[in-house]
Amino acid sequence: MRLGLASPIVTHNPGLNNDWEREATIGDLVAVARRADELGFHHLTCSEHVAYPSERVVAPGMGRYWDPLATLSYLAACTEQIRLATHIIVLPYHHPLEVVKRYGTLDLMSGGRVILGVGIGHLALEFELLDVPFADRAARTDDAIRAIRAAFGVREPVYQGTHFAFDGVVVDPVAIQSPAPIWVGGNSLASLRRAAALADGWAPYGLPFDPLAELLRRGRDEGLLDARPLDLILYAEPRIDPEGEPDASLATLGRARELGATIVNLRLVHHSLAHCLEQLEAARDLAATLD
Repeated sequence: MRLGLASPIVTHNPGLNNDWEREATIGDLVAVARRADELGFHHLTCSEHVAYPSERVVAPGMGRYWDPLATLSYLAACTEQIRLATHIIVLPYHHPLEVVKRYGTLDLMSGGRVILGVGIGHLALEFELLDVPFADRAARTDDAIRAIRAAFGVREPVYQGTHFAFDGVVVDPVAIQSPAPIWVGGNSLASLRRAAALADGWAPYGLPFDPLAELLRRGRDEGLLDARPLDLILYAEPRIDPEGEPDASLATLGRARELGATIVNLRLVHHSLAHCLEQLEAARDLAATLD
C-alpha cells in the first residue's frame, strides 16, 4: 500500500486543513513537496474549482483552490520522482484535447509523472458561470475519458465518440506516457462503475469508512473490482496525527488497507511547516509497520 499526499495549502476546507495553511506561501508548499519526494511518497495532489460560490463559503479561507496545472508544473520543477496528480479536475469544463495538450506538456516536462484524476463535477452554479451544460455532464465525462485515452501521448490522435471527435490534427509536444493513468473521483456507485469501465483507479472522497465499505461491497457484488486491474485510492479520513496519536493513525491506515486500498491519500494534522515535515516522516514510518 503506497502513500500519497493530499497537498496542504493549495485548498482550504473546514475540518480538512490546518490553520497555518491559510497564510502559507509557495515556498512552504515546495518544502512539503520536496520532503514528500525524498521520503518516497507516491504522489501529491491539486484539485480544481474555477470560481467557488460565495454562498458556500462558511469559514475563513474556504473556496481556495490553486490552479492544478500551474501548481503541479511549478512543483514538477522542484521535485524528481513524486507523481503529480490532479485530484481532481472537473472534466466537463474542458475539451479532451485541451487536457491532452496541457497535461501532456506537463508529462513531458516532468519525465512522465502525471496522473489525471477526473470527475463529473457537482456545483451547478459553477457550470452555469462557465456556460457548460450541467445535465449531461456524466455522459460527456465518459466520452472525454475515452477521447483522452485515444489521444494522450499520440502526436496525430484520431477519435470518434458520442460527444467528441477529432482527426487530421497534430498535438505536439507529445506526452511520455501513452496514456497517463486516469483516476475517477466521486462518492457514488456510478463513479466506481465509471472507474471500472474506463479508468485505472477509483479515488473516492468525502466518504467515511463505513459508507465506503458498503459502496465497495456493492461494487464487488457487481464484479466491478474483478474485471480489470484497478487502483483503489482511499483517503485516511479526515486527518491523521502520526506523532501525536500513533495508535489511532495506525488503525486508520489499517482500516484503509482492509478495504482494499492500494494507495492511501494522507491529510495530516500539523501546526506549522516544520511540524508538517515531521509528520510526513512519522506517517511514512508508521505505514511501514503495516508491511
